[in-house]
Amino acid sequence: MKRKVICLTPVKNESWILERFLKCTSLWADHIIIADQNSDDGSEEIAKSFQKVIYVKNSASQFNEPERQKLLINEARKISGEKVLVALDADEALTGNFLNSPEWESMLTAPKGTVVRFQWINLCDDMENCWVPHHRHPFGFVDDGSEHSGLEIHSPRVPVPFGSPSLLMNQIKVLHYQCTDQNRMKSKHRWYQVWERANRGIDSSVALYRQYNHMNAVLQSDIKKIDQKWFDDYELNQIDMKSIICDEVYRWDFEVLNEMEKHGVDMFRNVPIWDVDWSVRAQNLKFKDFSNYRDPRSNFKKLLHHWLHYSQPIASRLTIRVIDECLKLFKL
Repeated sequence: MKRKVICLTPVKNESWILERFLKCTSLWADHIIIADQNSDDGSEEIAKSFQKVIYVKNSASQFNEPERQKLLINEARKISGEKVLVALDADEALTGNFLNSPEWESMLTAPKGTVVRFQWINLCDDMENCWVPHHRHPFGFVDDGSEHSGLEIHSPRVPVPFGSPSLLMNQIKVLHYQCTDQNRMKSKHRWYQVWERANRGIDSSVALYRQYNHMNAVLQSDIKKIDQKWFDDYELNQIDMKSIICDEVYRWDFEVLNEMEKHGVDMFRNVPIWDVDWSVRAQNLKFKDFSNYRDPRSNFKKLLHHWLHYSQPIASRLTIRVIDECLKLFKL
């Protein structure tokens, strides 16, 4: 019996791209499991309008990657028969050449327990270029029932058992739309930094800035021209792959302000998120006492954050790395 291919996707207010994602994914997945964490932007209605979608509620009030991944995997395992799990976010899509690539059959016939690794194609906002990390990410798993042990944040989305074989996909890739809306990406990455400070106690401006602004330090050699073949088969199916919806307000701005309201702004004085005037943002988003969200940084801290921004494009240079390590020693 042919293995079923099941896509696992967490959702929270993804209406900006969800319809495109589901149109693309419906071409290759037997089932698409959507775990929706309290969306209020029409994502639920969009998801339920697609025949292949299995819609489940993720009622968690807080961000929790391991739990949502287990929810998705457990739901997939309720489906009978052998299966391949492919975990994609709503702002991702397989390249359209899956229809013609022999790699697809290789995935369907790989031994159970095989981790399927894809290149991650980060599309630039000009939709002409992209940047590609050197390593391949574990987006797929030929399911053998292995337990999934996720991390608090930036966790592998599928089981990656110790010593498991890997299938490296070279022709089929994962398109990532995060960078196509710079404001959305920046909003999300500010929230990541706030989460790291509030939940993991990370208070180093240097560590946070370098990690969450890595896209501004991409080497020119890693910038590639987009291959139109990645889109062709989708466009033949009347799927618009290149238009981008840019919102005026992003949910992560609300969540950053909620964390400030909960903990106070002083907790986040070292976190390099102050390129936004949060008192103005709070006023625009109808938060009470918006003056409580004013920038708490010292002049020195502002200067440090400015230097981090200035030096980010050359952050890989030895001199900058040495300076960074020295700054970390002083807990800056």
